[in-house]
Amino acid sequence: MTPDRLRQIVQPATTAIVTMELQKGIVGDDAILPALPIAVREAGLLDVAGRVCREARARGVRVVHATMRERPDGAGQAINCKIFAIGQKRRAEMGYSPTEVGRPGVELADELDVQASDIEVPRMHGMTPFNGTELDAVIRNLGVRTIVLMGVSLNLGIMGGALSALDLGYQVVIVRDAVVGIPKEYGEAVLEYTMAMIATVVTADELIAAWAG
Repeated sequence: MTPDRLRQIVQPATTAIVTMELQKGIVGDDAILPALPIAVREAGLLDVAGRVCREARARGVRVVHATMRERPDGAGQAINCKIFAIGQKRRAEMGYSPTEVGRPGVELADELDVQASDIEVPRMHGMTPFNGTELDAVIRNLGVRTIVLMGVSLNLGIMGGALSALDLGYQVVIVRDAVVGIPKEYGEAVLEYTMAMIATVVTADELIAAWAG
C-alpha cells in the first residue's frame, strides 16, 4: 500500500485505535495463559502500543480499550470452549479469575498511559470485542470508519475483532508489531494468510508516519 493511500484510510477524524485485552490479568504475570505475557514481552508489544496510543491522542485519534470484566461468580459466561474451561478451572483452583471486577488484573497495562479522553468498552462474556457490547455504537457515533487494532491475540480476539469489524463495514488496520499470537510462528502465519486478506497490515512506524504526513 502506498503512503498516500494509508493516509487516506487512517485520517484522524474518522479513525479509532481499538486495543484488545491489554490488561494486567491477561498480558501480565497473573495471566491464565502464561505463554501469552511471555510472547507480549518478547515482542515489546506494550511499548509499541503505548507509543501508538500517545501519537494517536496527539493527532486527535480516539483511543478505545476493549476489555474483559468478569463477575466474581462468573455468572453470565458460557463455558462452551476450551479456553473458557481453562478460565473456569483457574477460578476454582485459585478462588478468583484475574479479570474479575475489583481485582488488579482488570486494569489496563501501565504502558498505555490511559487518559481521560480514552474510552473503555468492557464485556463480561464471549471472545470478541463487538458482539454483545457497545463498541460498534460508540465508535460509529464518533464518526469512525477505520479501526486500528492492537493487542491479543491473533489466535482468537484480534481475529474475531477484525472479522466482526469487517462485517460491520469498517476499514480494518492491524499494527503488526503491536499484536501477537502463540506460538510466534502461528501468529506470523495469521498475519500473512488471514489478516492480509481482510485488513491493512502496517508497522507502528508506518502508521505514525501516515499521521505525520
